[in-house]
Amino acid sequence: MNVLTQLAILLLICFVGEGVALLLPIAFPSSVISMILLFLLLLTGALKLRQIEDAADFLTKNMAFFFIPAGVEILENYKPVADKILPLLAVLVLTTVITFAVTAGTVHLCLAVQRRLGGGARA
Repeated sequence: MNVLTQLAILLLICFVGEGVALLLPIAFPSSVISMILLFLLLLTGALKLRQIEDAADFLTKNMAFFFIPAGVEILENYKPVADKILPLLAVLVLTTVITFAVTAGTVHLCLAVQRRLGGGARA
């Protein structure tokens, strides 16, 4: 399937997610709705992975590029958070350490469960 066609499919799913978000009585991110919709379409087989695989691979490989506008926006609006930079950095470092610890603990727990069930990888 052509990459432009695959991108069109993904864009259509995003537009449907936007529409659903507008219809909901509560605020809910349309991007999350779109991801849930994509998951359901793939799960039910209404959409095959091969129908979007090339476009999805391209978008995933170039994901860092899409964060540039957010980074520029943060740099442009630095003044409102300038006096709060140390607490902000402390929160960022703390949450990063907590995320690493929880991830390591989860992997360790999963490996222990696999070993206990008898078929897991040895670490």
